[in-house]
Amino acid sequence: MSHSQNSPLSSKAAPFSFDWLYAFWKFSRPHTIIGTSLSVLGLFLIAVAVGGDAMNHGDAMNRVSTSSVLPLLGAWVSCLCGNVYIVGLNQLEDVEIDKINKPHLPLASGEFSRKTGQLIVGITGILALVVAWLTGPFLFGMVAISLAIGTAYSLPPIRLKQFPVWAALCIFSVRGSIVNLGLYLHYSWAFHQSQAIVPAVWALTLFILVFTFAIAIFKDIPDMEGDRLYNISTFTIQLGAKAVFNLALWTITVCYLGIILVAVLGVASVNPIFVVITHLGLLLWMWLRSLKVDLEDKTAIAQFYQFIWKLFFIEYLIFPIACLLA
Repeated sequence: MSHSQNSPLSSKAAPFSFDWLYAFWKFSRPHTIIGTSLSVLGLFLIAVAVGGDAMNHGDAMNRVSTSSVLPLLGAWVSCLCGNVYIVGLNQLEDVEIDKINKPHLPLASGEFSRKTGQLIVGITGILALVVAWLTGPFLFGMVAISLAIGTAYSLPPIRLKQFPVWAALCIFSVRGSIVNLGLYLHYSWAFHQSQAIVPAVWALTLFILVFTFAIAIFKDIPDMEGDRLYNISTFTIQLGAKAVFNLALWTITVCYLGIILVAVLGVASVNPIFVVITHLGLLLWMWLRSLKVDLEDKTAIAQFYQFIWKLFFIEYLIFPIACLLA
């Protein structure tokens, strides 16, 4: 312990060893890293598809290979750094709660010292802003707003996560609207396209916005014990696990049926057959999987929560593909 007091990089594992890097991977919350990476890629592909509407797809893809590497790379690096800042700050403020709810996290388990966490959060926050500023104005605005909301979510005295409505609003406003619209505006600016938001982006944004609400309320189901002990009010504590579980399922169902309706009515430029088949398949998969969840089993709930995140990831792949196939 004396070593942890002397060096801000100290932890049970030597800095940048395999164990340290694994702890850093856990610290970054891998499911959010994957979601962020796929959103960066997904909006990029939609921007390419939109560019292909004004020219043939071959010319659009040729432009991708020559002039869009830096905007894509800059967006990815800055968004990943911003992601680590937001989830890291939350862990710094929730060490005692995480010792109950998520004891595997590096700060709660003692793999990282508090100084290590603070250093990582500080560096990634600065890097996110610097890289975004160097890459483009829309990216910088998106990252700056996201970091400001992430800070207000976790940091006292505001600490919006104490209030269930504000907590959910923070999560789905960033994931649902700010990231999608900001990334699309960034890519369209980099491609010298019109800055008007196309219907396909609005459709995806609305889908993700509502879907993220389901994630935001579901994530508290396995955390009831710690949240109740530390007076963190959540929808799960107020309404009960069963009610929140069902609300999340029906919210996601509305998302899938809504995006199918958008495709069938031709509201957005997507391939309707591809959208209908993929989304009905995912919807059926979700409901069949939900029947096996025991709400008294914390592990089963956590596994289904990760499954919901997988559905979230998949959307950032299949919807851009539907745009490219249109």
